[in-house]
Order: sequence, then structure tokens, then C-alpha cells
Amino acid sequence: MARRIQVLPDVVANQIAAGEVVERPASVVKELVENALDARASRVEVAIERGGKRRIRVSDDGVGMGREDALLCMDRHATSKIAAAGDLEGIRTFGFRGEALPSIAAVSRLTLDTRDAEEEVGTRVLVDGGQINSVEDLPRRRGTTVEVRNLFYNAPARAKFLKSVSAETRVISEAMTGLALANPQVTFMLTSDDRSLLDLPAVDDAAARVGQVWGADQSSTLILASHSENGFDLKGLVQRPDAVKPGVRRSYLFVNGRPFRAPQLVKAAERGYRTTIPEGVRPWMFFYLQVPKGHVDVNVHPAKAEVRFREPGMVRGLIVGALRHGLDAAGHRASTTVSQAALGAMQREVTGEFPTATGAPKVFSRKFSGAVEAGQGVLMPATAPVSANERIKEGDFSDTFPLGAARGQLHDTYIVAQTSDGLVIVDQHAAHERLVYEQMKRALSEKGVARQLLLIPEVVELDPGYADRLCARSEQLTELGLVVEPFGDGAVLVRETPALLGEANIVGLVQNLAEAIDDFSVTLPLRERLEEVCSTMACHGSVRAGRRLNVNEMNALLREMESTPRSGQCNHGRPTYVELKLADIERLFGRR
Repeated sequence: MARRIQVLPDVVANQIAAGEVVERPASVVKELVENALDARASRVEVAIERGGKRRIRVSDDGVGMGREDALLCMDRHATSKIAAAGDLEGIRTFGFRGEALPSIAAVSRLTLDTRDAEEEVGTRVLVDGGQINSVEDLPRRRGTTVEVRNLFYNAPARAKFLKSVSAETRVISEAMTGLALANPQVTFMLTSDDRSLLDLPAVDDAAARVGQVWGADQSSTLILASHSENGFDLKGLVQRPDAVKPGVRRSYLFVNGRPFRAPQLVKAAERGYRTTIPEGVRPWMFFYLQVPKGHVDVNVHPAKAEVRFREPGMVRGLIVGALRHGLDAAGHRASTTVSQAALGAMQREVTGEFPTATGAPKVFSRKFSGAVEAGQGVLMPATAPVSANERIKEGDFSDTFPLGAARGQLHDTYIVAQTSDGLVIVDQHAAHERLVYEQMKRALSEKGVARQLLLIPEVVELDPGYADRLCARSEQLTELGLVVEPFGDGAVLVRETPALLGEANIVGLVQNLAEAIDDFSVTLPLRERLEEVCSTMACHGSVRAGRRLNVNEMNALLREMESTPRSGQCNHGRPTYVELKLADIERLFGRR
């Protein structure tokens, strides 16, 4: 029988290997730049033509190579990064398989110029389709330059699948951006057809690098989110909830200095934002993770874009915990985006006359009636002492009271307060919703939510399916102060409710809770599921729009907001208050 199995020629084998490593021009740029970083370069310059299809040139000032290493690096599996299989467990370099250069050379015309500090002259190696054509000396500085021309010239089927010049250029720029964010201490430059795309001098930290790439306005919206546990160290930069806008989301993950993709971790981080931003809005996030040796596997794929963690739950918890601590530390913040948009919508109509109703005298009345009349009882504990109320009445707007003093209530819905340099407008329902939610979370983590017994248990009619699912969560609901039990087909009996909710609309609460609880994922940790329920309860237990408040109630609400984390956003991510500076108001009236 004729032999059917044969050993492929080296040229063919190298082209097959190149298919794993070299997907498009961006793959070439990534591999060559990573080699430069492994060579301890402090400056990396990349120049491309026609989206990298025609030419890619990567230059660095790293340690360089001597003649012998320059020739050897063109062989597959020749590398300086590892020497034994055990080295893979603690790999800290980017490239490690020894496949990048020979794979690239197999599908291009490649020129390698290099010199190390011990050589008097440099070395030039010319490779065409994987075959070394010539080796010669040349004068040059220490470091390495790799030029790749006519990518996939000998693999036209691969070349046909490349995207447009603009699309390939964009992918290269994104790859360079990720590497620059991972290494802020290195200077990066990228030019495309002699047009500068990136010019990023070395900086001290990641925040400064973000400012270089996207501007100081964007970097100023980021807050620090860090956490360490069991040898794992996480430093992150996340966007403040009040600064999150619809549009392009920037999310970058790095482990031991290596950019990687992990959609599940990004989703986990986004869940950490829940109740602080509107649904569908994506915040900017940058997470830099350092893990101990042996806890991460970067050998999942030749492209090294994906990694595997030994303890993925630990990593997820680290990210979510760091994010929440960062958001809590940021405290309450006004929605500047909303206030600026409102100011932009205001127009001064200059007519020369004060607009009045027909036949009415043009008299301006200073009376303000009904804004501070007594309400229907105290909404929450008056956490602000009488002395504080007296101080703010007298105009003492120190840093102790950043939300100022209540001056009135508009449409029984919005509180207007005067600050030292402007005013704030508070949505009383949204603000109180956040306060109740945070109080319930604290009670849940400390000693459990206090319950109040109903004198007459409330029967709530539900869809039979909703009733069954609600009763199935009865133990969890009891932890939150809501005691329910089955009451026939399609109904539940409510015996106790959370004391924090006061006289809540029990029927509406249970009906909405039954619908919401149906959407809660069973894969979430118990704590997160309970907090989801807390959010729904808080919405129904907070003071409603249309409730008239007195001055003490309004000031108590303001003081509570000042001491509560995340009070700038309600549980649905909407702003609880907006701030207008006096300078902005003066500009509206032409005083500036």
C-alpha cells in the first residue's frame, strides 16, 4: 500500500503556523511590539502603510541582538523567554513560544536590523517567504528594527480576507492603545502613511496615559478602585457614575501587564455599577491585575488574547469589590452633565418688557407661599442637629454642608437648596429611594432588616406563576423584612414588612416585586440577589413625588444624602440632584 502520510516541507509548515499567529496586520504589530517590550525598550515606534498591508516597521531601543541570535530567532521555537516547561507557569514576558518572527517571515518579505551593546556593528537579515536570503553587517544604534513588506504576498487567499485600509488601521491603533495603556512608562508612536495617529511620551501612571489618549476631560472622570486579597492585587480606574454617558465604552483588562479579553469579567464589573447608572449605559473601566505565579494560564491561544485563571471567582470578586469600594469612596456627586444640558436649554428672551398676563399689573411679588408648609409627618430620622439647621439658616455654608440649606419645594417634588457658590435641585423621591436602599443594605450586612408586624395581614392577588416564584424566595425575603406565605391559588399573605419602608403601598410593592424577582438570575451570589430585592423594595418605600415637606424634613434629607455613598444617583441610575453654580446663573442673566 502506498504511503499516505508525509512530512510537510518547512515552508508549508511555517505558513500553517503563521495562520495561528498572524491573522491580520494588527497581529504583526502586536507581536513585534511585545518583543520590543520584552527587550526592555523605553521607546517603540511603529510606521504602517496601507493599513499594514504594504508595509509595517517597528523600531525600538531595547537590548538588541548579536549576529548569532539574529539568525537563530528565525527558527521556529527558538526563544529567549523560556527554557523549560515549568517556566510557562510563571511567564512574565509577552512572547514565549518562539513562533512570532518565523511565522511573520513565512508570509511576507521581512528585514531585521539589530545590534546589542556588545557588538561593534549591527546585523541585517533579509528573509523572503521564510527563506533567509542574505546576512550582512550594518552600522546602527543599539536596539532592533523589523520591517515587514507585502504581507500575505505568497498566501493570496489570506490576503483576500483582509478588511479595508481604514478598518485595518483602526485595529492596529486599538492594539497599540492597549499596549500603551499597559505600559505607561514607555514612549509609543504610531504613524500611518506619514500621518501621526499616536504620540504618547512616557508618563508616570495609567491615569496620565488615559489623559494622553482621550483627553484630560475624560481622565478627570475616573476614580481609583483598588483591592488586594490573598496575594492578588488590583488597581483600577473606573468612571464616576455621574460622568457616564451613552456612547462608546472603553474597557481594558490587564493581567501581569498583559492585555486580555474577558467579557464575563467586564459584565461582572458592570453589575457593580448597578443602581448607579441607567440600564444600557456603559462606563469606562481600566483594571490592572497582578496575580501570583501559577494562578493564571496565558497559553490558551497563540494570540495570547485570552487567559485562564485558577480561581476565576476570586478575580471576579476582586473586581466587583474594588469597584464598589471606589464608588463608595467617591461619595455623592451632582450630575454635571444634566445640569449643563439644562443650562444650554435655557434661553433669555429680551423683549424690553416683563411678560405678564393680559390686564394684570406689572408688579413683582416677593411672597413665596406654601413651599415650606408642614408636611405629613417626619420621613426619616432628623440626623442633622438643631444647631446645624440654625447654622445653615444663618448662611453658614461650610464644607460640612456641601448640599446647603433648603430654601423651598417646587411642585411638591423638587427641593431647592442654597449652597455657598450656587444652588442644588433635589428629586426628593429619587434621593430618598437611594437612602432607603443603602440603609437596607447596611442592615442586611450587620444584623438583618428590622420588621414591623401588620395589624391586619394584607392579601395580594397575583398571577399563579408569580405567586409560586415569590413564595419560593420566602426565606430570602424574610431576611429583608418581608414575610409572605401562600394564600390559596394565585395569592400571598403579607404578615410583616421592613420597618424602613414605613406605610408603603404593600399591594403595589408585592406585585412589582413578584415581576422583578422573576428576572433575577439564579446564577448570582445570594448577596447580590438580596440586594436586587432591596432595590425594588426601596423604590416603593421612599417618599413619593407630590409629598409636601417642611424645612426640617428637607434639611434632614440633604444631610442624610451628604453622608450616604452613591447618593448622587437613584437605584435606577438617574441623578438625584443637579447643581448649578452661581457663575452659571449669572451668565444666564448677562451678569458675566
